[in-house]
Amino acid sequence: IAAWASVAIAQPPAHAPAHGWRNKHAARPVVHLGHSGRHWEQDYDIASGRCNREAIATVVGGVVGGAIASRVAEENRAVATILGAAAGAFVGNRIGRKLDEADRSCIGHALEIGEQGRPVIWTNDSTGVRYELSPGADVRRDGASCREFTMVAVDGRRRSSENGVACQPQPGVWEVI
Repeated sequence: IAAWASVAIAQPPAHAPAHGWRNKHAARPVVHLGHSGRHWEQDYDIASGRCNREAIATVVGGVVGGAIASRVAEENRAVATILGAAAGAFVGNRIGRKLDEADRSCIGHALEIGEQGRPVIWTNDSTGVRYELSPGADVRRDGASCREFTMVAVDGRRRSSENGVACQPQPGVWEVI
């Protein structure tokens, strides 16, 4: 009891202003700095080396047309996405056709906030394809902010691996060139 009491006494009371220990150790929301300099509240598990397809698919649900871009209604903020046509052709004919909107958003968000050389992995449960994207070095192409990457897709025994460059026509949106 004495040991417990000493710990309780050492902590500031809940009603006390947070000028000391509690202020320095209070939980603060994590903000992820994107490649474009934009701050992202959600990383969709990219920092842990995987992409949470379920969470990102929820956000991307309102996508219209060929451009994979969406807004979260409450926060009015874009989700890092990638334009679809080039991505499908890039990964390989058969496997690339299986990319859906959530896969493209995983690619875009991995390019946006992923660490250089650290792979981001996810599996599309409906197609069975496992993807691994490793963001690379920052490069400039015709004045645009770009990023090199390596993409691996595995569909059963078929494996496709490609190196490429994606550029940002606008913050949070990536285009494979």
